[in-house]
Amino acid sequence: MNPLDYDFLRKLLKDRSGLDLSADKQYLVESRLLPLARRLSLGGIGELVQKMKGMGAESLISDVVEAMTTNETFFFRDKVPFDHLREEMLPALLQARAARRSLRIWCAASSTGQEPYSIAMTLKELGPAVAGWRFEIIATDLSPQVLEKSKSGLFSQFEVQRGLPIQLLVKYFKQAGEVWELSPEIRAMVQHRQLNLLHDFSSLGTFDIVFCRNVLIYFDQTTKVGILERIAKRLEPDGYLTLGAAETVVGLTDAFKPHNSRRGVYLPNLKSAPSIVPAFPATTALSSLRAS
Repeated sequence: MNPLDYDFLRKLLKDRSGLDLSADKQYLVESRLLPLARRLSLGGIGELVQKMKGMGAESLISDVVEAMTTNETFFFRDKVPFDHLREEMLPALLQARAARRSLRIWCAASSTGQEPYSIAMTLKELGPAVAGWRFEIIATDLSPQVLEKSKSGLFSQFEVQRGLPIQLLVKYFKQAGEVWELSPEIRAMVQHRQLNLLHDFSSLGTFDIVFCRNVLIYFDQTTKVGILERIAKRLEPDGYLTLGAAETVVGLTDAFKPHNSRRGVYLPNLKSAPSIVPAFPATTALSSLRAS
C-alpha cells in the first residue's frame, strides 16, 4: 500500500470514528478494505482511496469506516462481566432503586446485539424478583448496518454456539430455517440508536449501568479521556461502569475508581466526578415491553 494512501486512511478513520491506527497496521487496513475494493471492481486500496477523494464519495467513505470499525462480538463475551452484573450490580441497584422500580443500562458500541441481549436475558432470568420493574437497555453503535442486524434478532448457528448457554438458547430462541430467532420479549427490552462516541451523547439521559467494553482500546489517550469523562456525566452517583479486560481508567481520569473486588468494574469517584444534569424529565416513562 502506498504510504500516502495509508496516511490518508489513518487520518480519515481517526476523524470519523476515533480509530487510532499505528504506523504498522497496514495489514489490518488491507485485510478489511481489499474485500470492499473487490466488491466495487476496483484494482486495490490505491483506487479505493482515489474514489474516496472524488465528488459524491460520502457513501463510500461510510462503507470504509464501517469495514474498519465492525468488530466481533458474542453472547456473554468473557463471562465474568455478566457474573459481576448478576452478583454485584443488580442486587445493589435493585435495592437502591426499590422506590422507583426501574433501571437504565447503556451498551456503548453494541455491535450486532449479542451484548445487550445477553444483559436482557440476565435481567429476565431474575424472574419474580423483578416483577413490576421497568428496564430500559439502550444499545448504541456507530454502524447502522450492525444495528439493523441487532434489531432483527436473527443469529446464525455459529453465533448462537459462541457463549450462549444451551438452556438460554432453548428458552429464548426458536429455529427459523438456517437461523435462530430471538424471542420478541427479549428483543423488546433493547432500544437501538446510532451514536458516534466522539460526539455529544447527553441526549441519552442518565444510566445506572454502562457497558463500554472493547472499544476504548482503539482510541488514543486523549479520546479515551474525553469519552470516559463524558460517560461520568451520564452515570448515576451509585452506578457502575464496565470496561473490557484490556481497558482501564487508571492513569487516564479520576472521574472513576476501580471496584475493590470486581475486576473491570468502575465506580464514579464522587470526590471528583462532575454533577449530573439529567437530559430528560424525571417523569419520562421507562419501558421494558416496547420495541425500539
